[in-house]
Amino acid sequence: MAAYTADVAWSLREGEDFAKGRYSRGHVISFDGGLIVPASASPHVVGKWAVPEAVDPEEMFVAALSNCHMLTFLHKARLAGFVVTSYRDHASGIMEEIAPGKMAVTKVTLAPKIEWDGAAPDAEQLAHLHHEAHEECFIANSVKTHVTVI
Repeated sequence: MAAYTADVAWSLREGEDFAKGRYSRGHVISFDGGLIVPASASPHVVGKWAVPEAVDPEEMFVAALSNCHMLTFLHKARLAGFVVTSYRDHASGIMEEIAPGKMAVTKVTLAPKIEWDGAAPDAEQLAHLHHEAHEECFIANSVKTHVTVI
């Protein structure tokens, strides 16, 4: 078993009114390797109280699915004898109401563009590699969201 940690820190700033909801949702997330990421609620959720240039939980969720899929895909491609030289993904997620007052990221679409050195897999092999990557991706196995690779 492995354990993972992240430290999340927020504090009320001078002049903000917590009781009235007039406070910045900006905060930081620190990871064990020393990386500190500026974070916020999504501007789609809290409007002007978000920090648009910071990463929000929904973006991190989509990125985590994309990142896990990519790393698993690279491993599967290597084991299948292919050489990947570049992998880029423009992942997107959709948040929608799943019950009155209850929201969820229900769909994530991964759109990887992959470059190969030497022989590239045919369409069937590529689909199989993506299927295997999805089946083994720890993050995909941890969520209910429908994930599609196009």
